[in-house]
Amino acid sequence: MTEPMNMPADLPQRDPADQALVDGVLAHQLRPLAKTITLIESQRPDHKQRARNVLEGLLPHTGKSMRVGISGVPGVGKSTFIEALGLYLIDQGHKVAVLAVDPSSSVTGGSILGDKTRMELLSQRTEAFIRPSPSAGSLGGVAEKTREAMLVCEAAGFDVIIIETVGVGQSETAVAGMTDIFCLLQLPNAGDDLQAIKKGIMEIADLIVINKADINPQAANIARSQIKSALGMLRHASPNWTPPVLMMSALQKQGIAEFWNTIGNYRSAMQQSGEFDARRCHQARAWMWELIDQGLRARFAGHPRVQQDLPGLQAAVEAGQTTPSAAALRLLGYLG
Repeated sequence: MTEPMNMPADLPQRDPADQALVDGVLAHQLRPLAKTITLIESQRPDHKQRARNVLEGLLPHTGKSMRVGISGVPGVGKSTFIEALGLYLIDQGHKVAVLAVDPSSSVTGGSILGDKTRMELLSQRTEAFIRPSPSAGSLGGVAEKTREAMLVCEAAGFDVIIIETVGVGQSETAVAGMTDIFCLLQLPNAGDDLQAIKKGIMEIADLIVINKADINPQAANIARSQIKSALGMLRHASPNWTPPVLMMSALQKQGIAEFWNTIGNYRSAMQQSGEFDARRCHQARAWMWELIDQGLRARFAGHPRVQQDLPGLQAAVEAGQTTPSAAALRLLGYLG
């Protein structure tokens, strides 16, 4: 007889307030959902422990959604596209959560967080939940706690999770590490701008959409041919899926059904080949090691000897009095 898996021994019993959050999220209540994500995003040590306990209670109820990553150059119409898609999905009987990551100012650290304003119609629907979060300098424009927020939304009954990321860049590929399908939006009059598309993003894109195709259909067709040609020279992650290039207009609600049908075809192909579950397993493993790396960095920065000697060693490296490797080895040696 197989023994049941034991829960981690270091998890304390949930207090009534945290259990109320778990129960509220599982009851599909929006207020406990929002409060739980706020708790997860908090940097206070006691809040981090509470968030961990709440997530443990929600984890058995996660994993049933379709996780969609949306990225694209500024001005491509990501918010308009997501609102049109969300309204379409709600009409099809789905519940949609949008985790929109806004860029944080490198000067003030603040963010506009205006996605709920840009998605006015979608934000009024009870079947939708829109959560703007500051990127806070996170790699790839993906907020540090976006993964946990995604799990909470799944536990709250949302079966489509859309993650909208900041701009396009080499580091933007971080979104592919937490979604089932990564969709890249492009403008129809891209022209030479195609050269600005990073090879890494093109290689991991599972679906490419030329939005605003109604503005200039001829330019959209040219851009589609150029992108298809570029894709033909790249090696893609899956041998069972060739990323299609769609043309649509989110503003005119054109092409939304085709887009969602394509996602359905993608999911069927990936599940049939076993890549769908394998991708999620790989993402979970990579996520664990990322958290280990963050934890080790935090412990390193908090070590008393490191705090004492780091300024002097850093100044010595800058002055050329010692090598970076020698300084690093000395500092790491304090950890034992």
